[in-house]
Amino acid sequence: MSTTNENFPTELLEVPGFQFVDHVAISVPRGQLDAQVSAYQMLGFRELHREEVYGTDQVRESLLQVGDSQNLIQVLEPLTDDSPVQKAIDKAGGRGGMAHVAFRVKSAQVAFDYLKEKGFKIIDAAPRPGSRGTTVFFLHPKSREDTPFGVLFECVEDPHSGTGAH
Repeated sequence: MSTTNENFPTELLEVPGFQFVDHVAISVPRGQLDAQVSAYQMLGFRELHREEVYGTDQVRESLLQVGDSQNLIQVLEPLTDDSPVQKAIDKAGGRGGMAHVAFRVKSAQVAFDYLKEKGFKIIDAAPRPGSRGTTVFFLHPKSREDTPFGVLFECVEDPHSGTGAH
């Protein structure tokens, strides 16, 4: 087994297919998306995409590019009381904040199968359609009983870009 250092098998770089951080998602209370996007634009961020996502998500989202990089911020505003984002805002006393960190994967299905086989707690029953034509699934913050991550992770496959963020 070859390694990049004495503790990390290089095979693990390929098995789940994690590539880079796709985006960091920030939740905002209802009615604040436009103001938040304007504030980010004053920092020089550029809005690349805006969409209302229904199904289990129930959010309005804006995807913002940081400078000329592939780094993205996703601002999420709940559309309904049933939105998981609204429930997280309610738990936080009505305040928004860090919603999740999303990782780009080569194949959502391969990553899903690998993580499920390794005993990770996955929120979605299978990879599903996400915004901007992606395929996604979420890992629970308590994904491993023995070592919980403490943050919600999203795995994102973008068939349109290979390795870029947009």
